[in-house]
Amino acid sequence: MDTAIAEKKKAIHPGAGRRNTRIQPKGRQVDPAALAEVQELLGEGSRNRDLLIEHLHKLQDRFHCLHARHLAALAAEMRLALVEVYEVASFYAHFDIVMDEEQAPPPVTVRVCDSLSCCMAGGEKLLEELPAKLGPDVRVVRAPCMGACHNAPAVAIGHALHEHATADSVAEAVAHGHTHPHIPDYPGLEAYKAEGGYGLLRACLDGARTPDSLIEALESSNLRGLGGAGFPTGRKWRFVRQEAAPRLMAVNGDEGEPGTFKDRHYLETDPHRFLEGMLIGAWVVEATDVYVYIRDEYPQCIAILAREIAAVEAAGLSPHTRIHLRRGAGAYICGEESAMLESIEGKRGLPRQKPPFPSVVGLFGRPTLINNVETLFWVRDIVEKGADWWASHGRNGRKGLRSFSVSGHVRNPGVKLAPAGITMAELIEEYCGGMADGHALKGYLPGGASGGILPASMADIPLDFGTLEQHGCFIGSAAVVVLSDRDDMRAVLRNLLAFFEDESCGQCTPCRVGTEKAVKLVDQPAWDEPLLTELAQVMTSASICGLGQAAMNPLKSVLKHFREDVL
Repeated sequence: MDTAIAEKKKAIHPGAGRRNTRIQPKGRQVDPAALAEVQELLGEGSRNRDLLIEHLHKLQDRFHCLHARHLAALAAEMRLALVEVYEVASFYAHFDIVMDEEQAPPPVTVRVCDSLSCCMAGGEKLLEELPAKLGPDVRVVRAPCMGACHNAPAVAIGHALHEHATADSVAEAVAHGHTHPHIPDYPGLEAYKAEGGYGLLRACLDGARTPDSLIEALESSNLRGLGGAGFPTGRKWRFVRQEAAPRLMAVNGDEGEPGTFKDRHYLETDPHRFLEGMLIGAWVVEATDVYVYIRDEYPQCIAILAREIAAVEAAGLSPHTRIHLRRGAGAYICGEESAMLESIEGKRGLPRQKPPFPSVVGLFGRPTLINNVETLFWVRDIVEKGADWWASHGRNGRKGLRSFSVSGHVRNPGVKLAPAGITMAELIEEYCGGMADGHALKGYLPGGASGGILPASMADIPLDFGTLEQHGCFIGSAAVVVLSDRDDMRAVLRNLLAFFEDESCGQCTPCRVGTEKAVKLVDQPAWDEPLLTELAQVMTSASICGLGQAAMNPLKSVLKHFREDVL
């Protein structure tokens, strides 16, 4: 009887009982014309999974957005599931996905920095004025810190950084098509070699130096990671070298902390000193490959490095390792080392759980040495001049030099190379020309948005690792933002909390929900201080990475030091 029923069903529904009756395969079909465009754009380059973000950049740069048809074609070309391409493309702020029925954005996008230093210099007003000034053929959007805090306000016109921006100057730049980055003058390879550059690297490659001797020099100097965490550099090199080969190296050039621009300064003014330190580090830990990750907001630095890395390779200065230059895509979270590794691998920048630490299981699962740009910049000087030279600098019992990125209400903002342990009062008076006219010091951020806020009455604390933690702050990457008596502390705090809300990767609930909740709470006329305090405790204790753990530091500082301004 079952057979008779089945035969009857087949007579009524001819497809019943058969498999694979779908006329077309499931999912979005690949458009042959889009596939041809993708293939032409990628050329003979690799289709490896870790190059997904690089290929998305090529599409974004060519078509000013990511059309759905191109994403489907790219997935087919790279042999990835379409969802893998979409989840990465939708994670990063600098990619614009356009579905079939949607209109593509205008060919020119103007990004207006809305981070603290730029807002203090008129960024919000600029954001209001530009849409009407530029018209409907130009898209104007908010954007986080661009590393131009000392020349605020800043905007990016396409990929061109435009500093000290006004509505008129931006309109003029757009009208003249100034959408490509300006490459500043800098010493190239031959000029650097003429000053003794790459002599130390040559000595390493020729066997005149040993890896242990370089590690000992760094350990003696007590050079610490200058990207924010402050881990001893020599010790990190030793840990990685002790792990089983093959080993890798990754350079963190994603300095997205609001108020920070020192890595940009060194890449623009002396790139080979950084590159030599990087190549020495790769030699010490025997890294087969080095991945240099630079934030997309620094197109001029990417262009400089692309040119000079090619020159280094042509000169035979990197026989011991392969150098890969990778471009970020607008995600502050990728400044966290494990999120950066995920991004280099072509994935969303989601921080990893630790342990294991990257020195053991890092990039592509291999032991990985991670240093930031400035840390590597100092390697040559410390080894050649000796640990005593480095230690000869410092004040108030501290040793070494610190590159302070100073912005805000001072006469002369910029990168200030000063002794470790200098106080805020000394830094302002001796290196910044004092406070700006008509402004009196009210407070300062010693370590960017996540480093907390201290009042003017605490401007005599030495600025260095380990000196600020007892006050609920830290120096981090030494991003100093100077506040004055004209600043509204509620507005300052909201700006910082909104930054963390926008930049949370969303992976863990305490940070994803907590950052959004914090902004809503401080927007209320009367603050629920017990609830804010409880929220801060949960986020600090339960968030996966430093973003969520430190996001409430500004709130804690304001409640402690500026209560009369906000309550």
